Amino acid sequence: MSSVAGNHAPIHIGQVVQDAAVFDFKNWRDNSRADTFAMESITRQCAELFELLHSRNVDYLLVGGIALLQYVEGRNTKDIDLIVAVTELNRLPEIEIKTRDDDFAQGQYKSLPVDFLLTRNPLFQKVKQQYATTQPYLENVIPCATVEGLLLLKLYALPALYRMGNFPRVGLYENDIATLLQAYRPKLAPLFSELTQHLSESDLQSVREIVAEIEERLKRFENRAG
Repeated sequence: MSSVAGNHAPIHIGQVVQDAAVFDFKNWRDNSRADTFAMESITRQCAELFELLHSRNVDYLLVGGIALLQYVEGRNTKDIDLIVAVTELNRLPEIEIKTRDDDFAQGQYKSLPVDFLLTRNPLFQKVKQQYATTQPYLENVIPCATVEGLLLLKLYALPALYRMGNFPRVGLYENDIATLLQAYRPKLAPLFSELTQHLSESDLQSVREIVAEIEERLKRFENRAG
């Protein structure tokens, strides 16, 4: 599956990540992190990271906020999120793995944090295989999730985020979902069908209710804007 990205100049991943770090007020209060940002160029590290992935022929897919920027504007993110198999991750000793479980790993390339969604999770594997395209970034042409792939990942995550009581992330994900739905009008029935294989019945019902609320909000917006 593929989705058409908006017409814009190639996104500079390093600049996006650097801007998000610079404008994160927590970094202003943490001198050690501020020194790190001063000593090491985040933009250079991003370029090196994707060159490393390219030179090793690593099979990966870009997801998360950086992928989302191909389709919608204004998303501020300091995270690089990749879907990858553990076997591929093991080919990258330059990335220090801080934590890892069955589905996720948190790593660091020099001073650059990188989050991994592992293909041991069947949905992550499905997105990587069937909801992928390529997109031009300033660093390189990069394998990137489609609109439908990003929606699947965000809808899949919502029930767990609600259980965790992570209100800021719930709000962020729901806004991402609303923005993608408003801009692209993807067919939702195939996405719900896919999610039936990966969510419990109660979680799937919760996701359907959330999407219905988002669609109602979009209707109100469009009626008032129209």
